Amino acid sequence: MNKVILMGRLTRDPEVRYSQGEQATAVARYTLAVDRRFRRDNDQSADFIGCVSFGRTAEFAEKYLRKGTKIAVTGRIQTGSYTNRDGQKVYTTDVVVEECEFAESKNAGGDNTGFIPSERPMPGAAAGDGFMNIPDGIDEELPFN
Repeated sequence: MNKVILMGRLTRDPEVRYSQGEQATAVARYTLAVDRRFRRDNDQSADFIGCVSFGRTAEFAEKYLRKGTKIAVTGRIQTGSYTNRDGQKVYTTDVVVEECEFAESKNAGGDNTGFIPSERPMPGAAAGDGFMNIPDGIDEELPFN
């Protein structure tokens, strides 16, 4: 079984390209900084893992993901190789992302400019105290007083 689950922050905005042909497919590449569980003296405290997504998952990345966004991804590890311009063989390891979701609220991560902020809270949205906002004029419709 080849299954990977990662949670980390994007090191930069995703790089999105579209395949050529009649049905162009989005391909997004980005790097996740994933914190290590334990830290040794003077050691790197995060691993930088290359991720690639295709189709709708790549379109999601293009539309919503920005540098610093904390996400959780599931997918599989894929290895490959190619010969570079100097004739040397280069080996690659990427996570092919199958699912992606936000790992924190958009306000917790700071300024995520890729999101469209709401002018006013939606009815039923949680207020800062954790309780749901009740829209004005709905008192008559409630089954209790």
